[in-house]
Amino acid sequence: MLRRRGWSMGRRGHYLIGAPWIYLLDLEPDLGLMPEEEREGTIWYPFHGWEKNAVIGDHGRLAAHIREVETGPVTVCLYWLEFANIGIRAAYESAGFRVICHGSRGSRWDDAGRDFLRGQLTELRRHRRVASNRLGSALFYGASVGCDIAVYGDPMQFEGERPEYGGTARRMRLWPELHGEHVDRGLAAEAARRELGFEYQATPEELRRMFGWKRVRCA
Repeated sequence: MLRRRGWSMGRRGHYLIGAPWIYLLDLEPDLGLMPEEEREGTIWYPFHGWEKNAVIGDHGRLAAHIREVETGPVTVCLYWLEFANIGIRAAYESAGFRVICHGSRGSRWDDAGRDFLRGQLTELRRHRRVASNRLGSALFYGASVGCDIAVYGDPMQFEGERPEYGGTARRMRLWPELHGEHVDRGLAAEAARRELGFEYQATPEELRRMFGWKRVRCA
């Protein structure tokens, strides 16, 4: 989609290389790996805001809903902004959930967040399920490493969320099979491979050629 959009604007320097996640799986095949029988519980990612938009929703009600659905131990992973909010964190801790944060997002200009995906991979590989109230990258990541996925609960909203983007209705229209308290594992794994771009993974030599990187020789 992004490549087609770029071409429509007259830009031809677009390459499909897949998501950074698939390269991490290649680089860290054993990171956090556990025997299947030792994986347990659910890691739950509530929809979160970001530095310019907060999310409107009742975290206490969502925690109660999670408690009704999940049968094993629950880890709730909050974005750093919500994790810093004592009230939001307490809503999940008071329900008996383990509450964690993968860290800040970082940027191209600093090293903050450089281990975000490594921490996420380690956590996903220790759980049997990954769930959220909105379909997002964490669920595709989880499906790619053998987690069952689920999407349920109040989807919440950004303050001033723009309706032209389609919101929850658009996601349910595009991926109806990935919504619900229990989702077919095969369908989820197939969708993850498609959405993360496994078929477009580039080799190191291809990446060097695309981006003009020079091979560094160690002394």
